[in-house]
Amino acid sequence: MARIVMKFGGTSVGDLDRIRNVARRVKAEHDAGNEVAVVVSAMSGETNRLVGLVSEAAALYDTREYDVVVSTGEQVTVGVLSVILQSMGIDARSWLGWQLPFKTEDVHGNARILDIDTREIESRFAESREVAVVPGFQGLSPRNRITTLGRGGSDTSAVALAAALKADRCDIYTDVDGVYTTDPRVTDKARKLDRISHEEMLEMASLGAKVLQTRSVSIAMSHGVPLQVLSSFEDKPGTLVTAEDDSMEKDVVSGIAFSRDEARITLIGIPDRPGVAATIFGALGDAAINVDMIVQSRTVIDGDEKTDMTFTCVQADLPRALALMKEKHGDIEYKELEADEDVAKVSIVGVGMRTNSGVAKTMFGALAEKNINIKVITTSEIKTSVLVGADYLELAVRTLHDAFGLEGKSPAD
Repeated sequence: MARIVMKFGGTSVGDLDRIRNVARRVKAEHDAGNEVAVVVSAMSGETNRLVGLVSEAAALYDTREYDVVVSTGEQVTVGVLSVILQSMGIDARSWLGWQLPFKTEDVHGNARILDIDTREIESRFAESREVAVVPGFQGLSPRNRITTLGRGGSDTSAVALAAALKADRCDIYTDVDGVYTTDPRVTDKARKLDRISHEEMLEMASLGAKVLQTRSVSIAMSHGVPLQVLSSFEDKPGTLVTAEDDSMEKDVVSGIAFSRDEARITLIGIPDRPGVAATIFGALGDAAINVDMIVQSRTVIDGDEKTDMTFTCVQADLPRALALMKEKHGDIEYKELEADEDVAKVSIVGVGMRTNSGVAKTMFGALAEKNINIKVITTSEIKTSVLVGADYLELAVRTLHDAFGLEGKSPAD
Protein backbone atom coordinates (compact mmCIF):
# COMPACT_ATOMS: atom_id res chain seq x y z
CA MET A 1 0.00 0.00 0.00
CA ALA A 2 1.26 3.47 -0.90
CA ARG A 3 0.15 6.97 0.04
CA ILE A 4 -0.42 9.04 -3.10
CA VAL A 5 -1.35 12.68 -3.67
CA MET A 6 -2.96 13.25 -7.09
CA LYS A 7 -3.29 16.77 -8.49
CA PHE A 8 -5.52 17.77 -11.42
CA GLY A 9 -5.39 21.20 -13.04
CA GLY A 10 -8.11 23.31 -14.60
CA THR A 11 -8.12 21.65 -18.03
CA SER A 12 -8.31 18.23 -16.36
CA VAL A 13 -11.55 19.24 -14.57
CA GLY A 14 -12.89 21.51 -17.30
CA ASP A 15 -16.38 19.95 -17.42
CA LEU A 16 -18.39 17.10 -15.89
CA ASP A 17 -17.08 14.50 -18.33
CA ARG A 18 -13.51 15.42 -17.47
CA ILE A 19 -14.26 15.35 -13.74
CA ARG A 20 -15.72 11.85 -14.24
CA ASN A 21 -12.46 10.90 -15.96
CA VAL A 22 -10.55 12.22 -12.94
CA ALA A 23 -12.82 10.19 -10.65
CA ARG A 24 -12.02 7.02 -12.61
CA ARG A 25 -8.30 7.62 -12.18
CA VAL A 26 -8.75 8.23 -8.45
CA LYS A 27 -10.86 5.08 -8.13
CA ALA A 28 -8.15 3.02 -9.85
CA GLU A 29 -5.54 4.17 -7.30
CA HIS A 30 -7.95 3.56 -4.42
CA ASP A 31 -8.93 0.11 -5.72
CA ALA A 32 -5.23 -0.78 -5.89
CA GLY A 33 -5.19 -0.48 -2.10
CA ASN A 34 -3.55 2.96 -1.85
CA GLU A 35 -4.35 5.85 0.45
CA VAL A 36 -5.31 8.76 -1.81
CA ALA A 37 -5.60 12.51 -1.40
CA VAL A 38 -6.71 14.51 -4.44
CA VAL A 39 -5.94 18.20 -5.01
CA VAL A 40 -7.92 19.99 -7.73
CA SER A 41 -8.00 23.38 -9.39
CA ALA A 42 -11.06 25.37 -10.41
CA MET A 43 -12.68 24.34 -13.67
CA SER A 44 -10.90 25.73 -16.72
CA GLY A 45 -11.56 29.47 -17.15
CA GLU A 46 -13.41 29.83 -13.85
CA THR A 47 -10.65 31.64 -11.94
CA ASN A 48 -10.29 34.17 -14.77
CA ARG A 49 -14.04 34.75 -14.67
CA LEU A 50 -13.97 35.35 -10.92
CA VAL A 51 -10.96 37.68 -11.14
CA GLY A 52 -12.80 39.66 -13.83
CA LEU A 53 -15.87 39.85 -11.63
CA VAL A 54 -13.88 41.42 -8.78
CA SER A 55 -12.09 43.83 -11.09
CA GLU A 56 -15.39 44.92 -12.62
CA ALA A 57 -16.91 45.42 -9.19
CA ALA A 58 -14.23 47.92 -8.14
CA ALA A 59 -10.92 49.11 -9.58
CA LEU A 60 -9.41 49.36 -6.09
CA TYR A 61 -10.63 46.33 -4.18
CA ASP A 62 -9.89 44.81 -0.77
CA THR A 63 -7.51 41.90 -1.45
CA ARG A 64 -9.06 39.96 1.43
CA GLU A 65 -12.43 39.99 -0.33
CA TYR A 66 -10.68 39.20 -3.63
CA ASP A 67 -9.46 35.96 -2.04
CA VAL A 68 -12.94 35.14 -0.78
CA VAL A 69 -14.31 35.39 -4.32
CA VAL A 70 -11.56 33.73 -6.38
CA SER A 71 -11.17 30.77 -3.99
CA THR A 72 -14.75 29.65 -4.67
CA GLY A 73 -13.83 28.04 -8.00
CA GLU A 74 -11.98 25.22 -6.25
CA GLN A 75 -14.85 24.77 -3.79
CA VAL A 76 -17.16 23.84 -6.67
CA THR A 77 -14.68 21.31 -8.07
CA VAL A 78 -14.03 19.48 -4.80
CA GLY A 79 -17.75 19.18 -4.13
CA VAL A 80 -18.61 17.87 -7.59
CA LEU A 81 -15.69 15.41 -7.62
CA SER A 82 -16.66 14.11 -4.17
CA VAL A 83 -20.25 13.55 -5.33
CA ILE A 84 -19.06 11.60 -8.39
CA LEU A 85 -16.65 9.48 -6.34
CA GLN A 86 -19.43 8.66 -3.86
CA SER A 87 -21.68 7.62 -6.75
CA MET A 88 -18.93 5.15 -7.75
CA GLY A 89 -19.00 3.59 -4.31
CA ILE A 90 -15.84 5.34 -3.06
CA ASP A 91 -15.81 6.72 0.48
CA ALA A 92 -14.77 10.33 -0.22
CA ARG A 93 -15.29 13.80 1.21
CA SER A 94 -14.20 17.34 0.42
CA TRP A 95 -12.00 19.46 2.66
CA LEU A 96 -11.76 23.23 2.16
CA GLY A 97 -8.50 25.05 2.85
CA TRP A 98 -9.73 26.39 6.19
CA GLN A 99 -11.01 23.00 7.39
CA LEU A 100 -7.67 21.17 7.43
CA PRO A 101 -6.31 23.90 7.65
CA PHE A 102 -3.66 25.04 5.18
CA LYS A 103 -2.03 27.69 7.39
CA THR A 104 -0.46 30.54 5.42
CA GLU A 105 1.13 33.92 5.90
CA ASP A 106 -1.14 36.92 6.43
CA VAL A 107 -0.78 37.86 2.76
CA HIS A 108 -3.60 37.96 0.24
CA GLY A 109 -3.36 37.02 -3.42
CA ASN A 110 0.07 35.37 -3.16
CA ALA A 111 0.37 33.75 0.28
CA ARG A 112 2.96 31.14 1.24
CA ILE A 113 2.06 27.96 3.09
CA LEU A 114 3.47 27.71 6.63
CA ASP A 115 1.93 24.47 7.89
CA ILE A 116 -0.78 21.91 7.10
CA ASP A 117 -2.69 20.01 9.78
CA THR A 118 -3.21 16.53 8.32
CA ARG A 119 -4.21 14.68 11.49
CA GLU A 120 -7.87 14.25 10.57
CA ILE A 121 -7.10 13.06 7.03
CA GLU A 122 -4.57 10.55 8.34
CA SER A 123 -7.06 9.32 10.94
CA ARG A 124 -9.62 8.67 8.21
CA PHE A 125 -6.98 6.96 6.07
CA ALA A 126 -6.38 4.57 8.96
CA GLU A 127 -10.08 3.94 9.63
CA SER A 128 -11.49 3.47 6.13
CA ARG A 129 -9.03 4.77 3.51
CA GLU A 130 -11.44 7.64 2.89
CA VAL A 131 -10.36 9.66 -0.14
CA ALA A 132 -9.61 13.28 0.78
CA VAL A 133 -10.62 15.76 -1.94
CA VAL A 134 -8.79 19.03 -1.30
CA PRO A 135 -8.92 22.39 -3.11
CA GLY A 136 -5.66 23.76 -4.40
CA PHE A 137 -4.78 27.46 -4.29
CA GLN A 138 -6.44 28.34 -0.96
CA GLY A 139 -5.46 28.56 2.68
CA LEU A 140 -6.12 30.30 5.99
CA SER A 141 -4.33 33.34 7.40
CA PRO A 142 -3.37 33.79 11.08
CA ARG A 143 -6.43 36.09 11.28
CA ASN A 144 -8.74 33.32 10.05
CA ARG A 145 -9.26 34.90 6.65
CA ILE A 146 -9.27 32.93 3.39
CA THR A 147 -6.02 33.38 1.45
CA THR A 148 -4.96 32.35 -2.06
CA LEU A 149 -1.52 31.24 -3.22
CA GLY A 150 -1.19 33.00 -6.57
CA ARG A 151 -1.24 31.62 -10.10
CA GLY A 152 -0.20 27.99 -10.25
CA GLY A 153 -0.92 27.68 -6.55
CA SER A 154 -2.64 24.31 -6.89
CA ASP A 155 0.69 22.67 -7.75
CA THR A 156 2.11 24.20 -4.57
CA SER A 157 -0.86 22.98 -2.53
CA ALA A 158 -0.45 19.43 -3.82
CA VAL A 159 3.28 19.16 -3.17
CA ALA A 160 2.97 20.78 0.26
CA LEU A 161 0.20 18.34 1.17
CA ALA A 162 2.33 15.42 -0.07
CA ALA A 163 5.20 16.62 2.12
CA ALA A 164 2.93 17.01 5.16
CA LEU A 165 1.41 13.55 4.63
CA LYS A 166 4.85 12.02 3.96
CA ALA A 167 3.36 10.65 0.75
CA ASP A 168 5.26 8.16 -1.36
CA ARG A 169 4.64 10.24 -4.47
CA CYS A 170 2.83 13.30 -5.78
CA ASP A 171 1.31 12.80 -9.24
CA ILE A 172 0.68 15.99 -11.22
CA TYR A 173 -1.88 15.37 -13.97
CA THR A 174 -1.94 17.98 -16.70
CA ASP A 175 -2.62 18.47 -20.42
CA VAL A 176 0.88 17.31 -21.40
CA ASP A 177 2.26 13.81 -20.90
CA GLY A 178 5.52 14.71 -19.19
CA VAL A 179 8.53 17.02 -19.14
CA TYR A 180 10.19 17.49 -22.54
CA THR A 181 13.71 18.53 -23.48
CA THR A 182 12.11 21.75 -24.71
CA ASP A 183 8.72 22.99 -25.86
CA PRO A 184 7.52 20.62 -28.64
CA ARG A 185 5.78 23.57 -30.28
CA VAL A 186 9.20 25.08 -31.05
CA THR A 187 10.88 21.92 -32.35
CA ASP A 188 9.36 18.59 -33.30
CA LYS A 189 12.61 16.96 -32.14
CA ALA A 190 11.71 17.62 -28.49
CA ARG A 191 11.90 14.38 -26.49
CA LYS A 192 10.00 13.39 -23.36
CA LEU A 193 12.30 12.74 -20.40
CA ASP A 194 11.83 9.60 -18.31
CA ARG A 195 13.52 11.22 -15.30
CA ILE A 196 14.81 14.63 -14.29
CA SER A 197 16.28 15.83 -11.01
CA HIS A 198 14.47 18.25 -8.69
CA GLU A 199 17.30 20.74 -9.19
CA GLU A 200 17.11 20.62 -12.98
CA MET A 201 13.32 20.92 -12.92
CA LEU A 202 13.54 23.90 -10.56
CA GLU A 203 15.94 25.65 -12.92
CA MET A 204 13.78 24.88 -15.96
CA ALA A 205 10.61 26.08 -14.21
CA SER A 206 12.25 29.31 -13.06
CA LEU A 207 13.69 29.90 -16.55
CA GLY A 208 10.39 29.69 -18.38
CA ALA A 209 9.23 26.04 -18.61
CA LYS A 210 5.51 26.01 -17.78
CA VAL A 211 4.96 22.35 -16.85
CA LEU A 212 5.39 22.81 -13.08
CA GLN A 213 5.12 25.85 -10.86
CA THR A 214 8.47 26.97 -9.40
CA ARG A 215 7.37 27.04 -5.76
CA SER A 216 6.00 23.50 -5.99
CA VAL A 217 9.31 22.13 -7.27
CA SER A 218 11.20 23.99 -4.55
CA ILE A 219 9.02 22.39 -1.86
CA ALA A 220 9.45 18.95 -3.46
CA MET A 221 13.23 19.35 -3.48
CA SER A 222 13.35 20.61 0.12
CA HIS A 223 11.22 17.74 1.44
CA GLY A 224 12.38 14.99 -0.90
CA VAL A 225 8.96 14.47 -2.49
CA PRO A 226 9.10 12.49 -5.77
CA LEU A 227 6.88 14.09 -8.42
CA GLN A 228 5.41 12.44 -11.47
CA VAL A 229 4.09 14.51 -14.39
CA LEU A 230 1.36 12.64 -16.28
CA SER A 231 -1.32 13.25 -18.89
CA SER A 232 -4.91 13.49 -17.67
CA PHE A 233 -6.17 12.27 -21.04
CA GLU A 234 -3.82 9.46 -22.07
CA ASP A 235 -2.67 6.34 -20.23
CA LYS A 236 1.05 6.47 -20.86
CA PRO A 237 4.20 6.83 -18.73
CA GLY A 238 5.09 10.35 -17.65
CA THR A 239 8.23 11.98 -16.25
CA LEU A 240 9.55 11.30 -12.75
CA VAL A 241 11.04 14.32 -10.97
CA THR A 242 13.21 12.98 -8.19
CA ALA A 243 16.46 13.30 -6.26
CA GLU A 244 19.62 13.42 -8.35
CA ASP A 245 21.55 10.20 -8.92
CA ASP A 246 24.81 9.39 -10.70
CA SER A 247 23.10 8.27 -13.91
CA MET A 248 21.71 11.77 -14.47
CA GLU A 249 25.20 13.20 -15.00
CA LYS A 250 25.59 11.16 -18.19
CA ASP A 251 23.50 13.76 -20.00
CA VAL A 252 25.48 16.98 -20.03
CA VAL A 253 22.37 19.01 -20.85
CA SER A 254 18.89 17.76 -19.97
CA GLY A 255 16.77 20.52 -21.48
CA ILE A 256 16.41 23.93 -23.08
CA ALA A 257 14.18 26.49 -21.35
CA PHE A 258 13.22 29.89 -22.68
CA SER A 259 11.26 33.00 -21.77
CA ARG A 260 9.78 35.62 -24.07
CA ASP A 261 8.75 37.83 -21.14
CA GLU A 262 12.04 39.72 -20.81
CA ALA A 263 13.17 43.34 -20.88
CA ARG A 264 16.69 44.75 -20.65
CA ILE A 265 17.76 47.98 -18.94
CA THR A 266 21.29 49.42 -19.23
CA LEU A 267 22.68 52.29 -17.16
CA ILE A 268 25.69 53.75 -19.02
CA GLY A 269 28.53 55.76 -17.52
CA ILE A 270 27.98 55.22 -13.80
CA PRO A 271 30.74 56.54 -11.49
CA ASP A 272 32.98 53.63 -10.46
CA ARG A 273 32.54 53.81 -6.69
CA PRO A 274 31.33 51.50 -3.90
CA GLY A 275 27.61 51.43 -3.11
CA VAL A 276 26.21 52.22 -6.55
CA ALA A 277 24.97 48.69 -7.16
CA ALA A 278 23.35 48.69 -3.72
CA THR A 279 21.51 51.89 -4.60
CA ILE A 280 20.23 50.49 -7.90
CA PHE A 281 19.14 47.06 -6.75
CA GLY A 282 18.05 48.20 -3.30
CA ALA A 283 15.55 50.58 -4.91
CA LEU A 284 14.30 47.87 -7.27
CA GLY A 285 13.96 45.40 -4.40
CA ASP A 286 12.01 47.88 -2.27
CA ALA A 287 9.63 48.30 -5.22
CA ALA A 288 9.20 44.48 -5.45
CA ILE A 289 10.71 44.41 -8.95
CA ASN A 290 12.46 41.09 -9.48
CA VAL A 291 15.76 41.35 -11.32
CA ASP A 292 17.16 38.36 -13.20
CA MET A 293 20.34 38.67 -15.28
CA ILE A 294 22.92 41.23 -14.11
CA VAL A 295 26.11 42.22 -15.95
CA GLN A 296 28.58 44.94 -14.93
CA SER A 297 31.37 46.18 -17.17
CA ARG A 298 33.94 48.94 -16.97
CA THR A 299 34.43 51.62 -19.58
CA VAL A 300 36.38 54.88 -19.96
CA ILE A 301 34.54 58.12 -20.67
CA ASP A 302 36.61 61.31 -21.15
CA GLY A 303 39.54 59.67 -19.41
CA ASP A 304 37.51 58.64 -16.35
CA GLU A 305 36.76 55.03 -15.43
CA LYS A 306 33.02 54.41 -15.45
CA THR A 307 30.74 51.40 -15.06
CA ASP A 308 27.92 50.18 -17.27
CA MET A 309 25.22 48.15 -15.48
CA THR A 310 22.82 45.92 -17.39
CA PHE A 311 19.98 43.94 -15.85
CA THR A 312 16.76 42.26 -16.94
CA CYS A 313 13.25 42.13 -15.53
CA VAL A 314 9.88 40.93 -16.77
CA GLN A 315 8.27 43.16 -19.37
CA ALA A 316 5.36 44.10 -17.10
CA ASP A 317 7.81 45.67 -14.62
CA LEU A 318 9.75 47.67 -17.23
CA PRO A 319 7.75 50.95 -16.97
CA ARG A 320 8.08 50.97 -13.16
CA ALA A 321 11.77 50.06 -13.30
CA LEU A 322 12.51 52.86 -15.79
CA ALA A 323 10.57 55.40 -13.73
CA LEU A 324 12.47 54.34 -10.63
CA MET A 325 15.87 54.64 -12.35
CA LYS A 326 14.96 58.13 -13.58
CA GLU A 327 13.88 59.05 -10.07
CA LYS A 328 17.23 57.82 -8.71
CA HIS A 329 19.31 59.56 -11.38
CA GLY A 330 20.73 62.05 -8.87
CA ASP A 331 22.00 59.23 -6.63
CA ILE A 332 23.28 56.95 -9.41
CA GLU A 333 24.63 59.70 -11.74
CA TYR A 334 24.50 57.63 -14.93
CA LYS A 335 25.13 59.30 -18.30
CA GLU A 336 22.51 57.41 -20.34
CA LEU A 337 19.58 55.08 -19.75
CA GLU A 338 18.66 52.44 -22.35
CA ALA A 339 15.79 49.94 -22.46
CA ASP A 340 15.00 47.08 -24.81
CA GLU A 341 11.84 44.91 -24.84
CA ASP A 342 12.76 43.11 -28.03
CA VAL A 343 14.74 40.38 -26.24
CA ALA A 344 14.28 36.80 -25.05
CA LYS A 345 16.16 34.47 -22.71
CA VAL A 346 17.34 30.98 -23.71
CA SER A 347 18.90 28.62 -21.16
CA ILE A 348 20.54 25.21 -21.16
CA VAL A 349 20.08 23.14 -17.99
CA GLY A 350 21.75 19.94 -16.79
CA VAL A 351 23.38 18.49 -13.66
CA GLY A 352 26.04 17.02 -15.97
CA MET A 353 27.37 20.54 -16.55
CA ARG A 354 29.05 20.30 -13.15
CA THR A 355 31.45 17.58 -14.30
CA ASN A 356 31.76 18.10 -18.06
CA SER A 357 33.93 20.74 -19.71
CA GLY A 358 33.33 22.35 -23.07
CA VAL A 359 29.65 23.13 -22.55
CA ALA A 360 30.11 26.87 -23.08
CA LYS A 361 32.23 26.22 -26.17
CA THR A 362 29.49 24.07 -27.70
CA MET A 363 26.74 26.55 -26.80
CA PHE A 364 28.41 29.74 -28.00
CA GLY A 365 29.90 28.08 -31.07
CA ALA A 366 26.48 26.76 -32.18
CA LEU A 367 24.87 30.18 -31.74
CA ALA A 368 27.72 31.89 -33.60
CA GLU A 369 27.29 29.54 -36.57
CA LYS A 370 23.70 30.76 -36.90
CA ASN A 371 24.77 34.44 -36.52
CA ILE A 372 22.79 34.77 -33.29
CA ASN A 373 24.19 37.69 -31.30
CA ILE A 374 24.39 37.28 -27.51
CA LYS A 375 23.52 40.40 -25.52
CA VAL A 376 23.94 39.09 -21.94
CA ILE A 377 25.31 35.87 -20.42
CA THR A 378 24.75 34.48 -16.93
CA THR A 379 25.75 31.11 -15.48
CA SER A 380 25.27 28.90 -12.46
CA GLU A 381 26.53 25.42 -11.63
CA ILE A 382 23.89 23.64 -13.73
CA LYS A 383 22.67 26.26 -16.22
CA THR A 384 23.84 28.88 -18.68
CA SER A 385 21.46 31.58 -19.90
CA VAL A 386 21.84 34.00 -22.79
CA LEU A 387 19.79 37.01 -23.80
CA VAL A 388 19.18 37.23 -27.54
CA GLY A 389 17.00 39.21 -29.89
CA ALA A 390 13.36 38.12 -29.66
CA ASP A 391 13.29 37.28 -33.38
CA TYR A 392 16.07 34.72 -32.84
CA LEU A 393 14.44 32.88 -29.93
CA GLU A 394 13.07 29.84 -31.76
CA LEU A 395 16.15 29.50 -33.95
CA ALA A 396 18.35 29.59 -30.82
CA VAL A 397 16.27 26.90 -29.10
CA ARG A 398 16.36 24.59 -32.13
CA THR A 399 20.08 25.21 -32.63
CA LEU A 400 20.99 24.35 -29.03
CA HIS A 401 18.63 21.38 -28.97
CA ASP A 402 20.50 19.96 -31.97
CA ALA A 403 23.95 20.96 -30.68
CA PHE A 404 23.52 18.96 -27.48
CA GLY A 405 21.88 15.98 -29.18
CA LEU A 406 18.70 16.20 -27.15
CA GLU A 407 16.54 14.51 -29.76
CA GLY A 408 18.43 11.29 -29.01
CA LYS A 409 21.39 10.66 -26.75
CA SER A 410 23.67 13.33 -25.34
CA PRO A 411 27.15 13.68 -26.89
CA ALA A 412 28.48 12.57 -23.48
CA ASP A 413 27.19 9.06 -24.21
